[in-house]
Amino acid sequence: MADKNNENQENCTHDCSSCGSACSKKQTKISLGKGSSVKKVIAVVSGKGGVGKSLVTTLLATEMNKKGYRTAILDGDITGSSIPTGFGMGTADIFVKDEMLEPAVTKSGIQFIGTNLLLQHETDPLAWRGAKIAGQLLQFWKDVRWHDVDYMFIDTPPGTGDVSLTLFQSIPVDGIIIVSTPQSLVKMIVEKAINLANLMNVPIIGLVESMSFVKCPDCGKEMRIFGKSHVDEISQAYGLPVLARIPIDENISKAVDEGKIEDVDADFMQGAVDLISTMMKAKK
Repeated sequence: MADKNNENQENCTHDCSSCGSACSKKQTKISLGKGSSVKKVIAVVSGKGGVGKSLVTTLLATEMNKKGYRTAILDGDITGSSIPTGFGMGTADIFVKDEMLEPAVTKSGIQFIGTNLLLQHETDPLAWRGAKIAGQLLQFWKDVRWHDVDYMFIDTPPGTGDVSLTLFQSIPVDGIIIVSTPQSLVKMIVEKAINLANLMNVPIIGLVESMSFVKCPDCGKEMRIFGKSHVDEISQAYGLPVLARIPIDENISKAVDEGKIEDVDADFMQGAVDLISTMMKAKK
């Protein structure tokens, strides 16, 4: 496959409109819509589902917002949107103003758009094929009026397929954060995400380990129920910083279920927030 990708790049005609290959040369960035402003875009990715990308996206946006930055979330997991639950949002009356869709706003001021807000019922399935899903992602980028956003976090769908390619080729992503869990199987999945980012020439900010440990409520000891973590191996192999290790915590789960994720004291995310702020400022 790597040889095939190299061959595609060597034989490139520079006509991206008819090309189906994934290559870093295929760059057709789409501009924001009228009246929108987004300074930095960070995508939260992984090579598989169920590792906690949506939680990481939510916590990053929330903690950056607490630091005084204007943040937004574009829920790119079009058919599996789950972020609204954590903010206490169900289906919403999204309205159009001057031909642009206005995003929903959480109680702390985070701008948000996702398919669950547009459905009549949040449990309605979206039986869409890849092209339509990718098209919806781009509509959320260009047809929503994003108001003076400092940091936009994009929650990506699982895997490295159509939507991820559309995202990296069409939206000016400043960096990605890769989410993993401690199991050894995830090492291979994370490396897929790393290799895709390198193929598309998208900078990797660092790694976040979800479900890292459980802290004993009596003695405070950290118990690693999934066994030894492998995130440090990946960190050392690729020279990437570990931005955060998120515990399994019933208080976080309860906050999500009750729509109060903005009230969580996520001190374990502070290293990630500080590093993101420093890295992104250095790119100005």
